[in-house]
Amino acid sequence: MTISATLDAAATDLWVDSAAGRIFVRSWIPDAVAAGERAPILLLHESLGCIEQWRDFPAVLSRATGRTVVAYDRRGFGRSDRLTSAPAPSFVEDEATDGFAAVREQLGIERFVVLGHSVGGSMAVHCAARFAQECQALVTMAAVTFVEARTLAGIRQAKAWFADAAQRERLRRYHGERSDWVLSAWIDTWLDPGFASWSLQPALPAVRSPALAIHGSDDEFGSEQHPQLIGQHAAGPVEQALLPGVGHVPHREQPRQVLERIARFLQPIG
Repeated sequence: MTISATLDAAATDLWVDSAAGRIFVRSWIPDAVAAGERAPILLLHESLGCIEQWRDFPAVLSRATGRTVVAYDRRGFGRSDRLTSAPAPSFVEDEATDGFAAVREQLGIERFVVLGHSVGGSMAVHCAARFAQECQALVTMAAVTFVEARTLAGIRQAKAWFADAAQRERLRRYHGERSDWVLSAWIDTWLDPGFASWSLQPALPAVRSPALAIHGSDDEFGSEQHPQLIGQHAAGPVEQALLPGVGHVPHREQPRQVLERIARFLQPIG
């Protein structure tokens, strides 16, 4: 792994330039001397997420694994440059060669571990598939792997919930004036009948690294079929962790258990 001078203990926040706009990045570096020898973890946030919504998870993850952790706001989210057009139908796949590739290139990151939550987990699969030689491990949390009836029901319920002005105001704290775009990019894209056949299955055979698929048994956006699909079709070894009584945000609902599983999974990986 080679990390440029822009990614060091003194530079927690930085900006990455991509062809389509600036991307806001934040890094967490542990005290362990060996951290520089181990592949860093790159985090991909969920559909309404951004760096700030990871809360303390990246810092604790860095300490628990002894690895540098790098998170970024996808374009259109958080502090990154805004977008005005609707996401392309291929937006999940495109992230691997768009923002993710730009962050890796400008920070000089070669070998990496990729970890994503929800649609970020879906994007992480494509990152692991696209850069199979460089990807040392894949971790998904509540990844959506296909459009399930439960997925659509959960999104419709969320749409009704965000009709409340107070809930939309909560989203504005993270995304400001782009909040309406963020909501539409999630709700309208996934509820579009043209998106109904979307699946990660075609990408999974290209994933050769070890994978850990964490999923809650009570996830309101997807059943246990989602981690099972990863296990059935990924080319590399897959460890499935179905957490009883846990919903769509395992790292908030059971942080200690999730961190222990991830740290144990990554321990033998360089």
